[in-house]
Amino acid sequence: MKIGIVVFPGSNCDHDSYWAVREVLGKKSSFIWHRDRELSSYDGLILPGGFSYGDYLRSGAIARFSPVMEEVRSFADSGKPVIGICNGFQILTESGLLPGALAPNDSLKFVCRSVQLRVESERRPWMSHYRRGEVLSMPIAHGEGRYVAEEDVIRQLEDEDRIAFRYCDSNGETSPESNPNGSLGNIAGILNERGNVLGMMPHPERVVEMLLGGVDGRGLFLSLMEAIA
Repeated sequence: MKIGIVVFPGSNCDHDSYWAVREVLGKKSSFIWHRDRELSSYDGLILPGGFSYGDYLRSGAIARFSPVMEEVRSFADSGKPVIGICNGFQILTESGLLPGALAPNDSLKFVCRSVQLRVESERRPWMSHYRRGEVLSMPIAHGEGRYVAEEDVIRQLEDEDRIAFRYCDSNGETSPESNPNGSLGNIAGILNERGNVLGMMPHPERVVEMLLGGVDGRGLFLSLMEAIA
């Protein structure tokens, strides 16, 4: 089992993901530079957070043209798992691998704090170690995290069990107050139709050991490892 971590100019959460996979979970992991095109040796991919290409134009708008993204699309089309975290989520929407877009936070300010998430799905390969309705705590750190999409897209995500997480309060209730960026429907993470591509704004790789303050993100990686195995 080997997980690849795609690195773009400006990525800054690549080593966090590497630590989570290799040091905490003990699985093989290596970095993939954005110019690389050979992904055949990998069982799963992580597009990490950061500010790819300085977030010029829009977050993820330039990274979508990196040579590696053509191969990421083929990788995902083959059914292999791909996760985009924060800036990685933005890149996946800009690339058309996930619907909708990530717009500037409704506060127009960068938000960096821990939030509560309600688990909305139990679909493999990402969610099997969580229970639907479970409340998790994960950090966010973004200025463009407001998920937006057409009404019919939101309805389709709902109907097809493709909403992975919603922002909520400690009791699992959604409200404007528990929504840190104004995302439609309090959406914090979504899946593609097949379920093998996940995009999410919160950072699960930053809560995989108690030294970091919590382990609520570990279930996502354990779900992935289990599915690959």
